[in-house]
Amino acid sequence: MYNKPKDNYIRGVLTILMSAFCFACMNVCIRLSGNLPSMQKSFFRNLVAAVFAGIIILKRRRGSQPVSLHIPKEARPALILRCVFGTVGILCNFYAVDHLLVADASILNKLSPFFAVIFSYFLLKEKILPFQAACIFSAFCGCLFIVKPGFHNAALLPALIGVCGGLGAGIAYTMVRKLGTMKVKGPVIVFYFSLFSCLFVTPWIVMDFAPMTLGQTMTLLLTGLFAAGGQFAITAAYTYAPAKKISIFDYSQIIFAAILGFALFGEIPDRYSFIGYALVIGASLMMFLYNCRREAD
Repeated sequence: MYNKPKDNYIRGVLTILMSAFCFACMNVCIRLSGNLPSMQKSFFRNLVAAVFAGIIILKRRRGSQPVSLHIPKEARPALILRCVFGTVGILCNFYAVDHLLVADASILNKLSPFFAVIFSYFLLKEKILPFQAACIFSAFCGCLFIVKPGFHNAALLPALIGVCGGLGAGIAYTMVRKLGTMKVKGPVIVFYFSLFSCLFVTPWIVMDFAPMTLGQTMTLLLTGLFAAGGQFAITAAYTYAPAKKISIFDYSQIIFAAILGFALFGEIPDRYSFIGYALVIGASLMMFLYNCRREAD
């Protein structure tokens, strides 16, 4: 006899690991696409996601429980914020990936859960417990080791932009949570966000389009495929198990990114980056264990 809760937990872990691998591959493809504007890279990334989300919505509209593209009036401000800050997060992350070690850019983007906790306090009026505050402080200390602030640090600006990417993603995820409480379906949120991002960057692409080789075009399409795969895999993961039980495995993206960065680009993070990784992942692990303990109580 199968233990269904255990089976679902294993499926949740496997799919979130798949998501982390896909997002690590996405970041690698961003780097491999070469010296192209971040706006142009973002367009292709979101174009593929919009097509995938559109296909899913069309299939569901023909099913027994059709999905409507209509957004209730009270949910529109949250959707707009999700689109705007999600776009900012992607653009900042892409810029950071182009100018930092892939693993460094990935861990800075993974500050988004901590920013989500902070903005949930201000926007959703959710309390921040003292232990959560301590974990957030530890994560930001880790961030300082990775950013290595200083006037002689050539990577300071890209690192700060990477932090802004995590901040934008944190606000976006907070809005996704709010939209979920308003019964707005996930594929609809992905579709509107991806469409908005494409339209937002279109003027820049029209005015300053960088010619691409066939290889660059294929690499950017792969970027979109990996992004869509990661998005749908993480969505599936959270249908199998609650976030507080499996979210820690999302940080495996840093391991995948470090391995791929070393294999493809010969990148080796310095000791300060490793200290930063340990602090951020350690803070995430402590928050994960704390949430599990509270759930058990």
